[in-house]
Amino acid sequence: MASGGLQLLGFVLAFLGWIGIIISTAMPQWKMASYAGDNIVTAQALYEGLWMSCAMQSTGQIQCKVYDSLLKLESSLQATRALMVAAILLGLVAVFVSVTGMKCMKCMEDDQVKKMRMAVFGGVIFIIAGLAALVATSWYGNRVARAFYDPFTPVNTRFEFGSALFIGWAAASLAILGGAFLCCSCPRRETSYPPTRGYPKNAPSTGKDYV
Repeated sequence: MASGGLQLLGFVLAFLGWIGIIISTAMPQWKMASYAGDNIVTAQALYEGLWMSCAMQSTGQIQCKVYDSLLKLESSLQATRALMVAAILLGLVAVFVSVTGMKCMKCMEDDQVKKMRMAVFGGVIFIIAGLAALVATSWYGNRVARAFYDPFTPVNTRFEFGSALFIGWAAASLAILGGAFLCCSCPRRETSYPPTRGYPKNAPSTGKDYV
């Protein structure tokens, strides 16, 4: 029962992490314009994401513009896109694999060993998906930080971390933690074998009947 609870907890955490990765990928607030300087602009807030750039006016109106061409984007941004999309696809595969191996599901009840392996395999895929998202968000955040502290970057074009980065870091951590719980939820090796039975020692038969 304890391993089943740990398995369910791991799946819930990993699933929430996967949802967070999707949300982070779709959000345009991967970096936001920094107003820490002499050139402060309060009329609008500028955001940039993986797919579009947005400007929010002081009236609350948001205008977004999708990036025109994939070939015009920086290679680092294209790599970040690819890692996040790969993390989403891997998470989708991990969801189906983990659900098949869950103890509360009726699938593959006749073979508990394969069912256990499916749950562990799903946990491994969740961990890989979380690592891909963690690498993508950390790489993007490192670029933002280096550009911010670069003395050659104009003050009015500096950006800070956006909320999508923090959501991505939290989501990647949940996916990795949940995948680890799924991998650790399998029963111990000794419980997978039937208990040994002791055979009584019979007295050797002499072949003689006594009356």
